Amino acid sequence: MANNQWSWQEPGTAWKGIGIYHVTMTIPSREPLLGTLKIPDNDPKQAFVERTDLGKEIVYLIGSIPNYRPQIRLLQYCLMPDHVHFIVHVQQKMPYSIKAVLRGYWQAAKKAGREYILSISPNDIRENEQNTLSPIFTEVPFIRPIAQKGQLDTMMQYVKMNPQRLATKRLMPGFFCVQEDIEVAGRRYRGVGNTKLLLSERFETVHVRHQLLNLATNGNNQPLRDYMNACIIAAREGAVMVSPFISEKEKEVMTVLLAEEHPIIILADNGFRDYYKPSAGLFDSVADGKVLILSPWDYNPSKHHITRADCVALNGMAEEIANSKYFVH
Repeated sequence: MANNQWSWQEPGTAWKGIGIYHVTMTIPSREPLLGTLKIPDNDPKQAFVERTDLGKEIVYLIGSIPNYRPQIRLLQYCLMPDHVHFIVHVQQKMPYSIKAVLRGYWQAAKKAGREYILSISPNDIRENEQNTLSPIFTEVPFIRPIAQKGQLDTMMQYVKMNPQRLATKRLMPGFFCVQEDIEVAGRRYRGVGNTKLLLSERFETVHVRHQLLNLATNGNNQPLRDYMNACIIAAREGAVMVSPFISEKEKEVMTVLLAEEHPIIILADNGFRDYYKPSAGLFDSVADGKVLILSPWDYNPSKHHITRADCVALNGMAEEIANSKYFVH
C-alpha cells in the first residue's frame, strides 16, 4: 500500500484515534516457550520458527484481534522463540485506546500461557502454587507509535527479518556478543562487532563541524561537499572511518560507507542492553565484520536523547581512537 494512503500520527495523538503501532511482547524468563529456531542448510535466509502449541495459540490470538476490534488491521507479525512482534493499523477512532486493546490481548495470552505450562508439567506444579505462576509475557508490552512515513517500511522489514537475524547471530556469535574491557588509548569500552578493526594501520574521523554547516546554510555548499567526499575517498584508500555519526550529514557519509562496504567504528551514546542486536541498517555489516560499535558507558534504559556533552565526548573519543596505534583486549 502506498505511503500516502496511511494516516500518520500527529504529536500528542499517540494511543488514541487513528494510528500505526509496533508491539513487542516478551517471555519474562526468555525461555523458548513459543517455538524453536530452525536453520535449514545453515543458511540464515531460510531460517524459520517452528511453533509450539503455545506459539500457535499466540499467533491465533493476534489474528483474532480484528475480529473483536474491526477498526484494527493487522499489517505484519513475527513469532520468535521467546517473544512476538506485530504491527497494527488503527483505521478508525475507537472507544478504547490501543493500550486497552493490547491489555485484553495480554490477558488472553497470559491465560493461554498458564494452560500451556500446566499441560506440559502438571506434576511439577503444586495446587497451591497455580495462582502464582508468572505471566507468559511481561505485563507492560512495548508499544511504539509509528509516526513518520519512512518508519513503516523499515519496521515491517525489521519484523519480517527477525528469524534471519537470530540465525545469523547463532551462526556467527563472535561478532554479536557484547565484548567487555576493550581498551583504547587508556579508555575502556564495551563493544559489538569486529574488534580486529582496531588493528588497522590507518584511521580517519568523520566529524562535520558547525563551520561547514553554517557555510552551507549561507549558500556555500562546496566546503561541506568537499569534506564529505574526502571522507569517502579516505575509506576507499583503506582508512577505517571512526565517528559517532550524530549529525544528518555524518549519517549520510555512513550510509555511503556501508553501501560501499567500507569498515567503520561507531561510538554509541548508550551502552548495550541485554539481548542487544544492531539495528537493521547495521546488522548485515556487523555480520560481515565491517562494523565495530563501541560505548564507554553502561546501558541506561531511561536515556532517550543525546546531549551536547555526549556529542563532544564521543567526538573526542573518535579522535583518541584515530590517533591510537595499539589496543588491549
